[in-house]
Amino acid sequence: MWWLGFFLLLDKNPLKLFFSRNVRCLAIFTFLSLPHLSPSCRFSKGHEELLIPPMPCRARTNVMFLKTHKTASSTVLNIMFRFAERYDLTVALPPDQLFHLGYPRTFVAQFVEGFETIGQNYNIMCNHLRFNPVKRVMAANTFYFSILRNPIPLLESSYIYYKSNVPAFRSSKNVNEFVASPTKYYHPADYRANIYARNIMWFDFGYNNNAEDDPKYIQAVLKEIEQNFHLILIADYFDESMILLKHALCWDLDDVIYFKLNSRSRDTVQTLSPENEEQIKAWCSLDWKLYLHFNQSFWRTIEETIGLELLKKEVGHLRTRQKELMEICLSEQEAVSKDHIRNRALLPFQSGAANILGYNLRQDLDNRTLRTCQKMVMPELQYTAYLYSVQHPHKRRKEMGFPLLWSSRQEKMQLPVSN
Repeated sequence: MWWLGFFLLLDKNPLKLFFSRNVRCLAIFTFLSLPHLSPSCRFSKGHEELLIPPMPCRARTNVMFLKTHKTASSTVLNIMFRFAERYDLTVALPPDQLFHLGYPRTFVAQFVEGFETIGQNYNIMCNHLRFNPVKRVMAANTFYFSILRNPIPLLESSYIYYKSNVPAFRSSKNVNEFVASPTKYYHPADYRANIYARNIMWFDFGYNNNAEDDPKYIQAVLKEIEQNFHLILIADYFDESMILLKHALCWDLDDVIYFKLNSRSRDTVQTLSPENEEQIKAWCSLDWKLYLHFNQSFWRTIEETIGLELLKKEVGHLRTRQKELMEICLSEQEAVSKDHIRNRALLPFQSGAANILGYNLRQDLDNRTLRTCQKMVMPELQYTAYLYSVQHPHKRRKEMGFPLLWSSRQEKMQLPVSN
């Protein structure tokens, strides 16, 4: 049984990612009967059954995620941050007291802390930015992906979240009033202040969100996005997106497990009339066509790669694992309103009329489990500030109005030594 202990002790770090993923099939083959082999293992029939390694599958550790707005992207950022920590990767973080990589200005390399000394040696990039090629920061073999959401619920979410900050939203009574006559409140001259009010995803990808709805222009943009990005996920099918991402990056299931972050309470959701839902398709026509195009390519990619049957099975595994971790980590087994979050270090940033939910952790967790659970529920600002203090210990810490759970030095001191 020496091989089983060897397999279980495989350490997760960048040097062993490729080996661990390929030895997995060998281990499964050794201690499981043939009918139950992992579907990622393939056989070639000859004089005897021989295990053929799967197509070369090396976990991608150079990854750029374009973090779009109000698309469940904070949850993806948390996944990326945890992966970076797990494998000791370098994250391209905003400098000084900033939490965005220059947004809403178009990205340039100087928006990354330490670019002058680190250069093209970053592994992960996932904080908000307005897309512009990032090749001066990220390696040539970087995997690029992003996420989109149906523009109808997206605009409603933006309205609630940015109600206090966007002039077009501030001057209207509610989302239905705004959508019924958007040009009454939205003035193109104030486009930078109003970017969240129209075609925000189009803007995040680096394009003019007030551009004319011209078929040739739209097709040219869609083609360019396809050339710049390897994968576009769909927030409306988030679990399916995580499974597709897992396969695309050759990651493990636990690498894409998540608790939903930066979501809001249902009582802040405003119901759109059917007429106004149609109006959003016209008002945000660039976003609508962007979404339709990549929603189709999303499902086409699934059918051409993992297939719907395996997708359904793996989504089930993901949800089962997620439920297990919620039972381990969370005292209420679900997100709670801002007023019920006991640890203020885990309080998400609150904006507009939204009540952004957070989590309470169980009180009986051992030290190592507590650290794992804390990172799964850590809001975006706190996690960014924490990673910044780890990667740039000699820099002034980011001020965010929330306490940090621990510093990197404290964490090293408090973590138990593994046997």
